[in-house]
Amino acid sequence: MILLVDFIFARRDICNFIEVKIRFTLQAPICSFDAKNAVLCPKCESKLESGAITSDDVDAAIKLAQLGKKNKKIDKFSLASCKVIDGNYLLYLKEDDIMVIRQSRTLYRLIQSQFPGKIWLVETKASDKRLIEDLFFPTRVLSINEVWANHGNQKIKAVIAGKWTPKFPINLENAIEIVKNLRKQELVVEFEKARK
Repeated sequence: MILLVDFIFARRDICNFIEVKIRFTLQAPICSFDAKNAVLCPKCESKLESGAITSDDVDAAIKLAQLGKKNKKIDKFSLASCKVIDGNYLLYLKEDDIMVIRQSRTLYRLIQSQFPGKIWLVETKASDKRLIEDLFFPTRVLSINEVWANHGNQKIKAVIAGKWTPKFPINLENAIEIVKNLRKQELVVEFEKARK
């Protein structure tokens, strides 16, 4: 009986090791082989032609895979997609991956260096509130409300902590444009303390 129990534990440990090893490679909209070698297999090429993925998804996956060859943290990321809006690159990643990047400025700069425009880290399947919080990170968002304008148009109002200064780290126009393109709603940004 003891021999059987030891075998079950050994088998379980081997299975867990295999699952962990498989899980720790870059997950992207294209095959990991394609991303690491910068070529598309027929299956991924048909996804691209059918519109299931975009060329931006492919480019972002290839860039992250190239970085992942040298950096094991990046190799563990899960990229869901990439959208380009007016030269801004929105990388849709898992929440854990975003936290890893935010904890290391050197990792953020390394990823940013691969893209010609500014990168914005957005959680995969983020709600409106979470999207706005991601866009305004590291600034604290105090409240996010939906308000109705005079003509029946719905707007999202975000109140940001502190006051606006010329050194404010987020480009407000870009953030407003991103929300408008992604959610088809107008974003109104106010600061806790009025501008002077």
